[in-house]
Amino acid sequence: MLPRERVQAAIGFRPVDCVPVEYHPSPAGIFEHGAGLRTLWQRYPHDFGAACDFPDRRPEPRFVDAAGRYEELRRDEWGVLWRHLIFGMHGHPVERPLDDWGNLPRFQAPPVPPSAGPEFERERARALSHMERYYLKSGWISIFEVMHAVRRFEDVLMDLTVDVPEIHALADLILDYQLRTIRYLLARGADAIQFGDDFGTSTGLMISPQVWRRFFRPRYEVLFQAVRAAGKAIFFHTCGNNTRILEDLADLGIDVIWPQLPSYRVGQIAEFCRRRRVAIQIHPDRGDLMLHGRPEQVASEVRRLAGEFSVASGGAWFYVEIDAGFPLENVTALIESVGALRAE
Repeated sequence: MLPRERVQAAIGFRPVDCVPVEYHPSPAGIFEHGAGLRTLWQRYPHDFGAACDFPDRRPEPRFVDAAGRYEELRRDEWGVLWRHLIFGMHGHPVERPLDDWGNLPRFQAPPVPPSAGPEFERERARALSHMERYYLKSGWISIFEVMHAVRRFEDVLMDLTVDVPEIHALADLILDYQLRTIRYLLARGADAIQFGDDFGTSTGLMISPQVWRRFFRPRYEVLFQAVRAAGKAIFFHTCGNNTRILEDLADLGIDVIWPQLPSYRVGQIAEFCRRRRVAIQIHPDRGDLMLHGRPEQVASEVRRLAGEFSVASGGAWFYVEIDAGFPLENVTALIESVGALRAE
């Protein structure tokens, strides 16, 4: 099988010639482990592209002081000013445009690139070339995460609960932007569109299922419909325990879920995926296991998860993302263990 065919088979719950694997080029991991990580990637290639295409990542010298401390302030396309203290890791917002609803009438979404012209044609040619061999997912489509970036998090939760008109206006502005982004990505070329919104804590939802169904479900339906109409796959990432909306996501037509496995009983999420035919990106614990575990524990967990999700039968693959602080011996154990499964 070509790598692209392998992923397509896994999404369709068909047997695969070897377990698919997906690497994420985390800037933190590349910066911290450099050549050691690149050597592992080259020895054990993945199915979503050539790892040699991952760019080198390092902080600009102007953001590192004489003692080696990194601090960067960066304003994003939504007008949010972020403070970053660990290179390659998500920062914290320090200025938000909508902490005062009085700014809403003047608030605008960022522009979406045009679906025509020389730059678009170059991007489309790159996408089509990639898809000759590898699987291509594109985008990071969020509603909730944009909402609580541009407005204080606790205020967003209250706005959703009280159901104020302004929170609907903001969500609809984001919805319109994301719909235009999806249409651009589909025109450029992709096998799948990646969505991502974190709704869970370690034990349950941040908002009630009733609020989620009233507010978010119909908006996802609009976005998902655009992807389904194009015959492409829907990938959905959500951290935390989202047990109470998993069936909703399946009903809405997601093809692949990327959950935070330590927030679930693995058998529970495996049963859901098999029953609803939702493929899963198996993401071993990036917290306690990868930070504090031993290499043999990492290898054992890879084997356990492979068995729980019956990876050879399709419906699952390993998702590998290396963060700051992971000991290189654990990184090596993770990648080599998945590589050993692929060789069987």
